[in-house]
Formats: sequence, structure tokens, C-alpha cells
Amino acid sequence: MTGRLYGVGLGPGDPELVTVKAARLIGEADVIAYHSARHGRSIARSIAAPYLREGQVEELLLYPLTTETTDHPGGYQGALDDFYADCAERLAAHLDAGRTVVVLAEGDPLFYGSYMHMHKRLASRYPAEVVPGVTSVSGASAVLGRPLVERDEVLTVLPGTLPADVLAEKLAGTDSAAVLKLGRTFGKVRDALAAAGRLDDAWYVERATMDAQRVAPLKDVDADGVPYFSMALLTSPAEQTFVPAPASATATGGEVVVVGLGPAGRPWLTPEAQEALAAATDLVGYGPYVDRVAPNPRQRRHRTDNRVEAERARHALELAREGARVAVVSSGDPGVFAMASAVLEVAADFPDVPVRVVPGLTAAQAVASRVGAPLGHDYCVLSLSDLLKPWEVVADRLEAATRADLVLAIYNPASRSRTWQVPAARDILLRHRDPATPVVIGRDVGGPQENLTVTTLGELDPGQVDMRCLLIIGSSTTQVTDRGVVYTPRRYP
Repeated sequence: MTGRLYGVGLGPGDPELVTVKAARLIGEADVIAYHSARHGRSIARSIAAPYLREGQVEELLLYPLTTETTDHPGGYQGALDDFYADCAERLAAHLDAGRTVVVLAEGDPLFYGSYMHMHKRLASRYPAEVVPGVTSVSGASAVLGRPLVERDEVLTVLPGTLPADVLAEKLAGTDSAAVLKLGRTFGKVRDALAAAGRLDDAWYVERATMDAQRVAPLKDVDADGVPYFSMALLTSPAEQTFVPAPASATATGGEVVVVGLGPAGRPWLTPEAQEALAAATDLVGYGPYVDRVAPNPRQRRHRTDNRVEAERARHALELAREGARVAVVSSGDPGVFAMASAVLEVAADFPDVPVRVVPGLTAAQAVASRVGAPLGHDYCVLSLSDLLKPWEVVADRLEAATRADLVLAIYNPASRSRTWQVPAARDILLRHRDPATPVVIGRDVGGPQENLTVTTLGELDPGQVDMRCLLIIGSSTTQVTDRGVVYTPRRYP
């Protein structure tokens, strides 16, 4: 089998800007090849040095000339063509022997890179892959801390070796530009920028991201000593657009978003809810619910007790009036026995504060999904809590829903201080339902203590039910299969 050829981009100079893939391939290669001028020092090798290992074969591809004259019959280009052909055959010998060859390239291999001459000669003969790298243009822009292009602006990349009049024409006709290969062309490039009326906007970046990095307004740079590894940059004209800071906190657009967290952790959170939480400056809610949102030091967290919904809502609205983006968090869906109603009731006193509700997966849906489809037909959602309504109302509604033969999803069935409601509700249900009616007890669904019990109405043990439970009481058509799956048929007899 033949070996494999890789053209590996090393980025603009900082070894930490080498990609993970490039570092891995360099360390795994049998042969490391790199170009150099006649002095023998290779910038590419120095960048890759931290990733080399002992025992690797190194192939130095030494250019026969750079800017010198030559007596080669084909002239300058002929001498380079012979050089590239010789280098390709040297690498082919390794590939024929089954060795993996990595050719190092500063920046990106196919962006003014020497590797492309090997690729053109070898990629048709051997398996070859190009690993892109951060270009010198990107490195220089990052060093400047200025964007190259914005929106529909045009970036033009030019070699400094172009004729001066061509450079001036192209520089005058573009929004942004990068002129590479300065060195001996620097004076010509500066003149072209002046002719195009762009000299005052031009930046000079030398050896971007390297230890010897240098940045300066191009008009202030002395042409003497400008190296090949430098460039002229015209950055985005839009970068100069002034963006005023907000005049006050109100300018940030305060609002209250009531967010449903679903029944448990992040997997139950909708993308819309994740977006609302990420955009918030303040989180408000019952302490354990706030704790379910990953901490972010940018955000303020306001944890409260479970029985102060109105005060919590007012606090959230006051924060929003001051310019905060407030997420009021609620378990399950905020519109189902949760914070949405509380916030909207108090919001009547804050007509200037926008309020949004972001839905969440309900506890009823979560419990139902764990056992099958008990909510597959008409059902009623009802709370057994008598804290905000008299028990007589609860009892009347239970009676009506049971007589209507609806599946019931029962929230807030019990607590430490409310222990008699479940037995009382069971007695009401048994007046109209068969004792064999399926019952599902779902506890902490989605959480670490998740537990599901499928029983019957006649065998329902109130001692198994607490505040963390949700009950689903089947209708006359609800069925339990031999495998324990609970479902209510869509059709009613």
C-alpha cells in the first residue's frame, strides 16, 4: 500500500493556533517535509516544533533561489519548476514505501502556500488530504482587533508583486483589502495606497501572532527592513461607525419572560426556553427551580420561598421596569398551576413592562410518556390543593369530571400538611369508577429519584403520594397491557 500525503496548515505563527487535527497528524507522520530559503531556517518547522516527535524523517525542501537571478535555461520560473519536480519525486519515494508524509505550510496550505506545488504534482498519484489553517490575513485582523468585512462589504486579497497601477486601481475599488508579500514591494504598495486615497486608513502588520509581531499605521513605517512576512490591511469601513453606549438602563429594553423549565433537567428544556434563560440578566423564582438553571456570573439570581408568588411577580416586574431582562422560572409549564397567572395578575400595575410566557413540558405529559399514552383521549387537569380555592369546589369538579368519564391528571395531590385529600378524592371517584380503573403515580419524573407505579383506583395507597407526585386516573376505556403499558384509546364507544 502507498502512503498518504497531507498538506497541513500551521496558522500564522503562534503554535497555539495550530488546529487539533494538524497537531495530531504532525505527531503521527513518518515524514515531515518543509520549505526553506537558502539560509536553511524554516518558519514552518519552528511553528510545528512542539508537535514533532523523535524518530521522524525530516525532508528539507531548500529553494534554489528567492529573488536572485539565475542562468537556468528556463529562467526564474524554469528553475522553480525543476525544484518542485525534484521535491515531488523525493516525497513520492516515501509515499511509494508506504510512509505517511506531512508537508508543513504556514497559514493555509492552499492560500499562497508552497504546498500547492506538491499537491498539483502528487494528489493524482497518491491519497492526499489538505488540512486548512488560520490564514495570515485572519491572524493580522485578529492582532489588530478590527473586522475585515461587515455585512455586504467586499474583501480583496492582493499580492504586493502586482504592478503599481493595478494595485492602485484595485485598492480604490474595494471596501477592504489585504496586500501580502511586502518585503521589497513595500514602497510600491505604499505609493499605490496613496494613489488610491487609502493610505491614511491602511495598517501595517508584521509577523502576526509571533513573538516579533509589530503593528503600526502603514504611513509611519520605514521601508527599510520590512520583511516578506508582513502585510498591509484596509479593514472594514463600517468598523469606524460609532456605536453609542446605552444612555440608561432602560435602553436595554427591560421585560419579563415567564419560562417553563419542564419537569426536570436540561433535556426537558425547549430551545425557546434555553434562549430566554441565556438572554436574561436576572433569574427570579422558587429556590429549587432557580437552582436548576446553570449558574452564570453575568446573571443575578433571586431565590424566594414557594408561597410568595405575588411578591415574586412584583419584584420581577420592578426589575424589568429598571431595564433588566428578567426570566421568572417555573417548573413544568408556567401556565399550568404556576407563575404565569401570578405575573399577569400583578402586571396590570405595570402597563409599561412587556411580559411574555414561554411554555414548557408539563408534568402530566412527562408522567404519561413514561407509561404510554393514558392521556390519549379527553382528559381533565385538576389540582387537589385547597389553599387557593375551597375543598367544596375541588370536590364538585372531581365529581363532574368523573361523571363525564374523563381521564384525570391530578396536580398537588398531597403535602406534609395536606394528607387527607387523596383518600377523599379516591372516595369521590369510586362512586362513579370501577375499582379496577388504572391509576398511575409518577414521582420526580426526569429527576434522580424518578419512580412510576401503575396500580388501580381500588388499591391506591395514599401513603405513596406526596407533593412531588402527579396522579393520572384512567377513564372507563383506559387499558393496561400485559407489558404494563397504559393507554386510553382515541375512539370512545
